[in-house]
Amino acid sequence: MPLIASRADAKVISILCVTRDTWEAHRATLPGLAAAFAQASGFEPRAGRHCLLPDETGGLGCILLGLDPADTFLPGKLATLLPAGIYELVGLDADVAEPAALSWLLSAYRFTRYKKPAADAPQLVCPPGVDGARVQRMADGICLARDLINTPANDMSPVALDAAVHGLAARHGVRATSIIGHDLLARGFPLIHAVGRAAAEEPRLVEFSFGPEDAPKVTLVGKGVCFDTGGLDIKPSSAMLLMKKDMGGAAVALALAHMIMDAGLRVRLRVLVPIVENAIAADAFRPGDIYPSRKGLTVEIGNTDAEGRLILADALALAAEEKPDLLIDFATLTGAARVALGPDLPPFYTGDDAFAADVQATGLRVHDPVWRLPLWDAYDSLLDSKTADLNNVSNGPFAGSITAALFLRRFVEGAQIWAHFDVYGWNPSTKPGRPEGGEAQAARLLYDCLERRYPAA
Repeated sequence: MPLIASRADAKVISILCVTRDTWEAHRATLPGLAAAFAQASGFEPRAGRHCLLPDETGGLGCILLGLDPADTFLPGKLATLLPAGIYELVGLDADVAEPAALSWLLSAYRFTRYKKPAADAPQLVCPPGVDGARVQRMADGICLARDLINTPANDMSPVALDAAVHGLAARHGVRATSIIGHDLLARGFPLIHAVGRAAAEEPRLVEFSFGPEDAPKVTLVGKGVCFDTGGLDIKPSSAMLLMKKDMGGAAVALALAHMIMDAGLRVRLRVLVPIVENAIAADAFRPGDIYPSRKGLTVEIGNTDAEGRLILADALALAAEEKPDLLIDFATLTGAARVALGPDLPPFYTGDDAFAADVQATGLRVHDPVWRLPLWDAYDSLLDSKTADLNNVSNGPFAGSITAALFLRRFVEGAQIWAHFDVYGWNPSTKPGRPEGGEAQAARLLYDCLERRYPAA
């Protein structure tokens, strides 16, 4: 849903954002009937409380909203609670207005592919001083990712995700290419082929590039497992219920790519999306199998349900060959990350302390939080194999997210800065700006970082 740039001739209803410190001053400016109604309703300026006030004719005059200065996403909750109409946010400081407007757009998101919304949504006037195009750009990228994640695997198959990557590239005037099926073996991607060969639709690696060739190289890699049964190490049925979201890493990469391209940041952007379905069939890869990788390291399969790191390994090795300035991968990689930090706080890994500090601080500032976990060298030996260069899982039950990151680190030699984000890709419950369902965690914070690091010309 877009922000409205102009009020035109339509009636605009004000949403008066108040805090405990500002409420008395704002109450004094309300018309008598509205002030009396607020008092009769028992309105208090607590965070998240709201009250619809009448005008002199009995219609809707304005809305009161209790705001917490530390939670600038709160106004988004009204995007699904108010009747259809045109609204404006009043009483916000300049540094609060942009996240408030963004939260409104993100809260208003509805997945409508299979079920249409019940009513028209309220619309928001772009607050004064806010870069509406920037807010819209971020919202469009996040909603693109949400649509991809929320689509079930019968309609978001490898072919469909491939088409989505091509569609985004074409939207920004560039051409994507795909390496499919047995061509993966011929072109040096044996791990992607092994993971996806049992599915009805062939595995593939899709890529595109954007921007001037002499600009700093920024490469994004996203895990595109369209559905994960666990393979022969099959998941229990309860663990498969959300496996349509196992391509969430690819969705995050595409969301961020859209923001970068739409803003025209001065980078040479490269996007790599390995796409598979981890299925069960006669030719499925097996525990104990050993495969070469693009980098030349041999990998023993300790568990077929640790397939995401395998397809990422080949894609990261390809990305690293170009020696990018910044290489970032996104993956719904481990349950261990959720056990450690829960669904709302994805861990990330990098060896660059300055980049890590910027990422973590930016995440807190823009309400897209992440938390750095260590690439703990002492755990690297947990990936040892007696018959191959390394195993795809550790030989114990501990530190699963860290050992997965250490596995990926084996394949990124050449990149100046590498960062891995172990995202969940899903909101278990609805909060302002975060409706239940698919979510592009870390995309907004990284766009903010890159926008400052590589501003548009």
